[in-house]
Amino acid sequence: MSKIKGIYAASMSVFNSDLSLNVKKTVNHVEKIIDMGCHGVAIFGSTGQAQLISISEKIGLLNELSKSKYREKYLIGTGLNSLNETINLMKVASSLNFSDFLIMPPAYYKYGDKEVIEFYSRVVEAVPESKIILYNFEKLCGYKFSIECVEELTKKFPKQIVGVKDSSYNLYENLKIDNFSVMPGSELKLLKGLEIGCDGIITATCNVTANLSRKVYDDFNEKKQQKENEILCKVRSTFDQYNLISGLHSFMSDQDDNYKNVIPPVSLLSEKDKKQLLEDLRKFNFTLESLKTA
Repeated sequence: MSKIKGIYAASMSVFNSDLSLNVKKTVNHVEKIIDMGCHGVAIFGSTGQAQLISISEKIGLLNELSKSKYREKYLIGTGLNSLNETINLMKVASSLNFSDFLIMPPAYYKYGDKEVIEFYSRVVEAVPESKIILYNFEKLCGYKFSIECVEELTKKFPKQIVGVKDSSYNLYENLKIDNFSVMPGSELKLLKGLEIGCDGIITATCNVTANLSRKVYDDFNEKKQQKENEILCKVRSTFDQYNLISGLHSFMSDQDDNYKNVIPPVSLLSEKDKKQLLEDLRKFNFTLESLKTA
């Protein structure tokens, strides 16, 4: 079984003015960032506001993604707290021949490793043909994976539990499991992660840093001198000063007005913050125009 590895963007979603999902423009967006250098794209993650999108709209997007020229490059998230709805959406995706999933434990409730193992056990038993990337993001769901929990899940389901996106950063330096993908959630961890045996990244800002991130990844694997990592880290650090979803939509909104549409309680940056973001990025020549020529 081949590992999931490389540069993955946690994709943005594109909405109409009535806040319905614009399926065509969302598909165009994910295909474009693959063209820019991503090995693949995670659909329906937190960056894509998945928790705020209706199930019917998610199914509509899955149907269109199944026709995409890059259909084999997608990790399908669910953005759902309900175990049964998670399973049902995975089954819909599986019926469209998607098999790779990015699944986070439910938010809000307090629980530990034992309950997490039970959650994923029921998911795997219901959708045994799936390959699942665990999503470790304590800030979002309130739970942080332990090394012991991940080891137990991979021991129990070696064919289904195949990797982790580590956005809590307590795993990527110490988790060593054969044929298991470890992918930090920030460009700041990309080069260091590769040096210690990680497999790439899955990040929000790869919506705009795809080409830079891919260059760092390729240069590492080709044992070339690193020339882009410094600016890549500066771009990520600049976006990190703001809410990432707000910052990305504000940055992209000058390209297409649809990026101005976000679902409450998500909001765009204030005009003051947007101006500061663009000014800070411009200091190292990172602009929308530079993305078009990348």
